[in-house]
Amino acid sequence: MTVERIDVAPGLNVSRIWKGGWHLSGGHGDIDPATAVEDMRAFAEAGITTFDVGDIYTGVEEMIGDFRKKYPALAKRLEINDKAVPDYDSLTTVTARQLEETVDRSLARLGVERVDMLQFAWWDTKRGDYIAAARTYADIVKRGKARYLGGINFLTTEIKAMLDAGIPLVSHQIQYSIVDDRRERSGHVDLCLRHGIKLTCYGVVAGGFISERYLGVPEPGEPFANRSLRKYKLIIDDFGGWDLFQELLRALKRVGDRHRTSIANVAMRYILDKPAVASVIIGAVNRSHLADHVELARVRLDDADRAAIAAVTAKRRGPDGDTYELERDKTGRHGRIMKYNLNTGRS
Repeated sequence: MTVERIDVAPGLNVSRIWKGGWHLSGGHGDIDPATAVEDMRAFAEAGITTFDVGDIYTGVEEMIGDFRKKYPALAKRLEINDKAVPDYDSLTTVTARQLEETVDRSLARLGVERVDMLQFAWWDTKRGDYIAAARTYADIVKRGKARYLGGINFLTTEIKAMLDAGIPLVSHQIQYSIVDDRRERSGHVDLCLRHGIKLTCYGVVAGGFISERYLGVPEPGEPFANRSLRKYKLIIDDFGGWDLFQELLRALKRVGDRHRTSIANVAMRYILDKPAVASVIIGAVNRSHLADHVELARVRLDDADRAAIAAVTAKRRGPDGDTYELERDKTGRHGRIMKYNLNTGRS
């Protein structure tokens, strides 16, 4: 089975499944760096060659650097998309020079002269000048330290403001899943379609909740096993609660059984079929589900499948707002669990 690929921008062809790095950075169990490197080898050999990483993912850039040294032939096949995420507390004071120094540090950790995509985030666009930061990152790209520029977790109005300012965004990374369709109702997808911005989506299986493991089980609560489950249980609550979520899982299981595939693959294909979506990110801490991920390439949903899913999602109650609006509220349910200063280690 061949992993699907897609052109995100001229000369940048990526796998439609990206291997995420966040789960290797802490909060998801013990990680052995040597084992993580071998897992990277397995993913690359299987055709999942696009790696998503970030300066705030503690130790992960170095792991990818170690992988590149150990497997130089495989390293040549990688597309590395790195995130630049200034700390919340630094947004009003960070300088262009500091932004570039952080990018340079990431390049050194990765052992590359440039990354394929430099993706930047800005925790609160009311703090500091995110347009000026976008211009700085665009200049960094222009000078060859990245091939292209992308954004992460911006609201629809903010993407429009950057486009109006001439920022050359080709990609936007957002949270998007069957239980979280905020970007469809906010006009975000339509804006990206008009401007040729490709969407890369995380949270597609809600941290593992959208799987057979949680079908038919009692509603879980604190303490959760990891940060992802805590985050995405809030989304499930907003969607309509555990009973409606169980109804959705049953519908996904019926669709999956028809296609001889997993609930997770149905959920990923559902999002990959959405307009403007280029790829999905899987937050794999190891290779245990790799064979199933590769099987995604043969899964195709038909109108009957989509109708069965829509019959459940039509009952949703939320979540509400724009793409990342709930998470921006530091006093709200979603914002309170976020860590906003990961470069310095503060909360």
